[in-house]
Amino acid sequence: MKLLASTLAAGLLLAGSGAFAQSVDIGPGGVRIDPRTPQQRAMDREDRWRERDRWERRRAYRAERDCRTETRIRETPRGEIRRTVRVCD
Repeated sequence: MKLLASTLAAGLLLAGSGAFAQSVDIGPGGVRIDPRTPQQRAMDREDRWRERDRWERRRAYRAERDCRTETRIRETPRGEIRRTVRVCD
């Protein structure tokens, strides 16, 4: 009887919160309720992408400034092997 009552109470809580939430996820990390609208979630996603792009551009700029490209030639019995390597100081 106690199990039935606790199960019923948990079900009512989940049903009540799900009615107002935009997204309810049940997964390995537990239950997550996201009250934001799909448009708000999309805007957050775009902000993260924009920040990642900005970070990658800064990283590439620093890498170009401190690095150079070297071509290394190695002789083998079958001929020469040319390898282009990026060397950063």
